[in-house]
Formats: sequence, C-alpha cells, structure tokens
Amino acid sequence: MKIGVLALQGAFIEHEKMLRSLGVETVQVRLPVHLDGLDGLIIPGGESTTIGKLATDYGLMQPLRDFATYKPTWGTCAGMIFLAKDLGQHHQPILGLMDVTVNRNAFGRQIDSFEADLDIAVLGETPYHAVFIRAPVITQAAPQVEVLAKFSDDQIVAAREGHLLATAFHPELTNDTRFHTYFLGMIKSSES
Repeated sequence: MKIGVLALQGAFIEHEKMLRSLGVETVQVRLPVHLDGLDGLIIPGGESTTIGKLATDYGLMQPLRDFATYKPTWGTCAGMIFLAKDLGQHHQPILGLMDVTVNRNAFGRQIDSFEADLDIAVLGETPYHAVFIRAPVITQAAPQVEVLAKFSDDQIVAAREGHLLATAFHPELTNDTRFHTYFLGMIKSSES
C-alpha cells in the first residue's frame, strides 16, 4: 500500500511518521505526477487558503480533484475545508467533493485551540483524544454523509462520505493510530 500526503504546507511530516509507524509506504505529493500509483491521499492540516493557492500554482487542483473523485482521500483540519463543497460566505480554491458545509476557524483563533475526548463508535469504545487547532466544523451534511463524531450537539467534527473522510482535528499530533488505521481499512475495502 502506498499513501500520498499533500506536502505543500502544514502537518504533512507528522502524517508520514504515523503511516510509517504502521508499516505504510508514503509519498510527498507536490506535483501531479506524484499522484501516480497511490492507493490513497491525506490532505493535512495547515492554512487552507495557502494550500489552495499553492495547489493552483502547481497545477494540482484538477489532478487532486480527479484523484479524490475515485480514490480514498482524508482531509484533516484544513484538509476538511479543502474537501468541502461549501464554505458559506468564504471563497477560496477548494476541491468541492464532499457534500458538506464547513465553517472555517469555527472555534476561534490559534489561542482558542484545545483538546477534547470524543466518542467515535467506528474507533471502538475508548474515547479518542482529539487535538483541535483553529479548527473548522461541519455545519451541514447531506443525507449520504455519515457523521462519525460531534463535539457538541450541532458541531460535526468527523464525517465520511463513501471513500472521503474528514476530521476537524489532528490525529497525526497524537500517539493514537486508530484514525490512520481506520483510513487504511477504507483503502483496503475500496480495493476489494
């Protein structure tokens, strides 16, 4: 299995380390050719506007969109924003693939970052300790989108739509490999 990590900006090295600890080969994706032969892709946290601008500058927008239309793709934090179809009043380059509306920086500025334990049934009974850094939330999700976790009654912080996965938090900044393992399981089931 070979997983790409979009390496334009943000926490891509931490995702690579987590995947390598699980025995997975990784590729840093900076150009369209780097998508060749990948089984899945992670779009990391960082600054979503910068990721969109750099992806546009490097001719990656359409190749990323084409890849994520068919192959398992996971967006964390800024990656969640980048996957979304709707950002409300905000306009920036996005892939527009996951049928969700995302509120950028929903929890406030960097100083408002926090950690919380979440109940995430697909990961088992043990709560998942999530790290939120200037995190977005999903404010609306289409009926086909499976809500995996909420922070409060109306703040969706993890969701899946078929082969697309989005988390508002940063699993790569923890020692808990369950979310990366879950994503690898999505890839394996898509190949069978």
